[in-house]
Amino acid sequence: MTFSTLAVISLIGLLGPMLTLRKSWPIPIVLGELLAGVVFGNSGFGFLRPSSEAFTFLADIGFVLIMFVVGTHVPVRAPLIRSALRIGAARAALVGLLATAGGIGIAYATDTGHPALFAVLLASSSAAFVLPLLDSIQLKGTSALQLTAQVAIADTVCIVALPLAIDPGNAVRASFGVLVVAVSGVLLFLLLRAIDRSGVQHRVHTTSKEHKLALELRVSLAIIFALAALATALHVSIMLAGFAAGLAVAAVGEPRRLAKQLFAVTEGFFGPLFFVWLGATIDLHELWQHPRFIVLGVALGVGAVLVHSLMRVTGQPTPFGAIASAQLGLPVAAATIGAQQHLLASGEPAALLLGALITIGAATVGGSIAVHRAPGPAPPDYKMGDGA
Repeated sequence: MTFSTLAVISLIGLLGPMLTLRKSWPIPIVLGELLAGVVFGNSGFGFLRPSSEAFTFLADIGFVLIMFVVGTHVPVRAPLIRSALRIGAARAALVGLLATAGGIGIAYATDTGHPALFAVLLASSSAAFVLPLLDSIQLKGTSALQLTAQVAIADTVCIVALPLAIDPGNAVRASFGVLVVAVSGVLLFLLLRAIDRSGVQHRVHTTSKEHKLALELRVSLAIIFALAALATALHVSIMLAGFAAGLAVAAVGEPRRLAKQLFAVTEGFFGPLFFVWLGATIDLHELWQHPRFIVLGVALGVGAVLVHSLMRVTGQPTPFGAIASAQLGLPVAAATIGAQQHLLASGEPAALLLGALITIGAATVGGSIAVHRAPGPAPPDYKMGDGA
């Protein structure tokens, strides 16, 4: 890893923001960053070498920070979200049952042997994608509230379940690690709440602002990296560590100053670097060499859209079901963990990301249709992302 490589990564990462210039289609920035990695990585020119130890470590930092931001996006403090929890939880549970059957069917049909992993992916929803999407297209009303609750629940449960599903042979060890990290997240929430109520947080914030010390960011990074170190020692994905820390901060209430600082660090450098690295690790030649993985990717993408759209039977509009099917963090995490720990066959990580791209496309179309059909007035004192 050299400064010239970092300069190239920073430049090609700009492809992500460039794809968002067309406002009529809310294309996620990560698509451009992944594409840039594909072009300059193993699938393309080969300039980027994702196997580099330094590159991989920097990407891990980006991964844990991204998952922290995802956790802060879960609107756990929004009062109106709580009123929609019952319906949202019921739909998430029903999707989970359908996804279990779908995961088993896809694993059997493609002869890949990962039914639990596929079930988790089919059931998942990406809060990091869906919540900003709803906000950007100004989609409001009761259905949007219920969708937000459903996505938040599904995202949380599936993130916890992924380490168990991707490596069932070590389920006992993984369960213990997940439990320890989860308990650590709860303890972190209690500590942060106590600090907030004691007034210490306000004093630290004032001092930091007056002297430009960025103390909130420094403390947050220390906490995130400490949880990541704990997860690594327990052989649990750092994904869960970042998400647990993010949830704890969201439950207490993320200060706007910290949100801006984390945005700059994550979205300005480490996040794009991670997605470029991930794109560079993908070898599309493997998909062409193993056509069954193309079928797998399509099956996962279409299957996810289908099981979420079936919530029409519960009264959820079909476009909202398509939005709920959007996957981002989970397939990325599964592809990353699978590649790093050699749990997936060559071509499978690319298939998982292909499925995610299909769901993102469906969610984008669903959002466009939904906002034209039922824009609806915004509930009072509510905005998507409150509490994050």
